Amino acid sequence: MGTVYVREQGAVIRRDGERLRVTLEHKELSAIPLVHLSQLALIGNVQLTTPAAALLLERDIDVVYMSTYGKFRGRLVRNESKMAQLRHQQMRIASDVSKMLATASAIVEAKVANQRVVLQRRAERVSGAQRALSGMMAMGRQAVTSTSLDSLRGFEGKAAAFYFEALRELLPEAWGFTKRAYHPPPDPANALLSFGYTLLLKDVSAAIQMVGLDPYFGFFHVLGYDRPALALDLMEELRPVIVDSMFLDIVTNKQLSPQNFQRRTGPEPRVELGENGVRVVLEAYEQRLQTLVVHPLAGGRTTYRQAFELQARQMARFIRGEDPAYQPLRIK
Repeated sequence: MGTVYVREQGAVIRRDGERLRVTLEHKELSAIPLVHLSQLALIGNVQLTTPAAALLLERDIDVVYMSTYGKFRGRLVRNESKMAQLRHQQMRIASDVSKMLATASAIVEAKVANQRVVLQRRAERVSGAQRALSGMMAMGRQAVTSTSLDSLRGFEGKAAAFYFEALRELLPEAWGFTKRAYHPPPDPANALLSFGYTLLLKDVSAAIQMVGLDPYFGFFHVLGYDRPALALDLMEELRPVIVDSMFLDIVTNKQLSPQNFQRRTGPEPRVELGENGVRVVLEAYEQRLQTLVVHPLAGGRTTYRQAFELQARQMARFIRGEDPAYQPLRIK
């Protein structure tokens, strides 16, 4: 079962023995046994009763709260972490400039390499593919030899510009994509990407907390209030292979069209996924996480979902000094 999403607006989740009951206006929508449940994601106006919350906390089941169209609100956790020594070591490394830079450089180089693989698989449909691939390769090489985090972020940004410029050619004009824009998303393509990245963030954050690390002390992303820097770090190598690949498949297979999105007016005009769009993306995302990938810590092939935990554990091994460096996940 893994992750269960509850997105029926006005639904109530109650405890019923060793399972959860989801009801809407006194009608039962589903029953969720806890035996195989690892995460419960509540999207929009979904209520969780106190007995149900207590049971989920007792079983250490991750509960994530999201807005109707994908903004991460927070999570219900029993304990942030009992592994004080590991977190202390993490904070020490986060204060070591040379180790921070080496780790951040490895993450960025792997991200650019994975972006290049995503683009290479579709290069025949992109007129400027070779220019983009060459530019990205150059930025990846520069990342490895960066002498500061600021210059590294510059190389990562230039590689991303090459990448998204090429991806723009893969999208029909109606999707309105000109560049990657974050808050708020100005077009359907950016709205879909942002929703996908939110899903990825919740799962990478859960893996980090599972192994006892602090999601807010990272190496590449700037530390800041309410900014899970380590989760954002570990997301970088995964964005292309999880969310970007899913996004391109949805567009190519015409699972969604720009008409499935909603335009909101106001002080900050934005585009949001409609109800059908949320359903399609959730299904595509979960399917993507079941894709098998070769992972050295698994001794062979494992799912992308399991790879999240393996990468977090690999980061913990590096922080403890058991491994000389963090090894990002690279696809071929």
